[in-house]
Amino acid sequence: MPTRKYTYYDFTLSLCPQCLKRVDAKIIFENDNVYMIKRCKEHGLSKVLIADDVEYYKNIRNYNKTSEIPHKFNTQTHYGCPYDCGLCPDHEQHSCLTVVEVTDRCNLTCPTCYAGSSPHYGRHRTLEEVKQMLDAVVENEKEPDVVQISGGEPTIHPQFFEILDYAKSLPIKHLMLNTNGIKIAKDLEFAKKLASYAPDFEIYLQFDSFKKEVLETMRGANLVTIREEALKHLNALNLSTTLVVTLQKGLNDDEIGQIIDFALKQKCVRGVTLQPTQIAGRLENFNRQTDRITLTEVRRKILEQSPIFKPDDIIPVPCNPDALAMAYVLKIGGEVFPLTRYINPKDLLDNSKNTIVYEQDEHLHGKMIELFSTGNSVENASENLHSILCCLPQIDAPMLGYDNLFRIIIMQFIDAYNFDVRAIKKSCVHIVNKDNKIIPFETMNLFYRDNKRAYLEELKEFYK
Repeated sequence: MPTRKYTYYDFTLSLCPQCLKRVDAKIIFENDNVYMIKRCKEHGLSKVLIADDVEYYKNIRNYNKTSEIPHKFNTQTHYGCPYDCGLCPDHEQHSCLTVVEVTDRCNLTCPTCYAGSSPHYGRHRTLEEVKQMLDAVVENEKEPDVVQISGGEPTIHPQFFEILDYAKSLPIKHLMLNTNGIKIAKDLEFAKKLASYAPDFEIYLQFDSFKKEVLETMRGANLVTIREEALKHLNALNLSTTLVVTLQKGLNDDEIGQIIDFALKQKCVRGVTLQPTQIAGRLENFNRQTDRITLTEVRRKILEQSPIFKPDDIIPVPCNPDALAMAYVLKIGGEVFPLTRYINPKDLLDNSKNTIVYEQDEHLHGKMIELFSTGNSVENASENLHSILCCLPQIDAPMLGYDNLFRIIIMQFIDAYNFDVRAIKKSCVHIVNKDNKIIPFETMNLFYRDNKRAYLEELKEFYK
């Protein structure tokens, strides 16, 4: 009998990348890769690589945990995902991280910018508007895990510190500032004032490359010196910082290991977040056919470029395993200990279990008992260690602090090309819209920004 040249694996709902209407999609395995194939009645067949590691892709289903939902939903489920965002009751994950965009404006015009920001685009939100946005997050989450003040470039907002003051007055567990670092690099006093908001405050610093030509391609400016000066100030203050790398295949994906190694040596850096470029907003110098990079490709490049990590060190994040992967490292006494390899994935799905099997590594075993145990027992040390292994680590060890931990997060923001409704429903990174709705990051950039809303209304009319 004739056979297909691929193996059919699964079925999902996706979008036509041209008209953004819902279409059926097949997940297939072909030549050791995972592809999504879909067909639009109007625009025909499309095929996109979604993973280059079949076994990892199959394994992520083992990390799918029970949904944690917000305390409040803001919209009704009427048209179906992704046309009801706000969050609607059909969404399957609360806001692990909520982005509050306090301004549309920026002091750069980056060729790669999902928000399309620039010095002249849009406007600053008023202080009252920002307060309402933050209040909406608290109303939905009660005690939000992570809230990120973003933009545009939030540090240029004329009432920036008033915004931080109000955010710190709310029951937010961890506050972040998403910034390109220009203000921090140029103004040490500004950086010192930021440090006054610690603890539970962190800088989310744009850090795409060490190379002038790469930064000019992605950011439209040579920011090498800016990055150096910003980190100089942040290190001096030991202000917790995450380096954020937007990745484009063939441009800066060869620097992943170098960036991780560099970050591990910085006093202030608590981790690196690697974000494959999302096809959204302003996207110059990017070829959609050749420059996409998947989560599994990033994971593989970490393993190839960094001798520290083994395959079991980089695991799916259970709240949204299709789109997130993580690795944790313990930094102590000049040594680096990867931690994630010792986690039983089944225990991540059951909050009542906290087993971490690190006894197989005698050196690490001794360190865990020494550092994490309050009763000198494996069980006690395991329970305390388990508490750090999430997007927001909680330290329960008398001899350790947040600066002893280093995390790597691969955060793949899905777009119209690789849109998978299963992952969208589990999206846990959200943005507060201008009407104070809570929108998944992916659908925000597809449908809910100012220049997208009119077409969204057309699609709703189509689905009536």
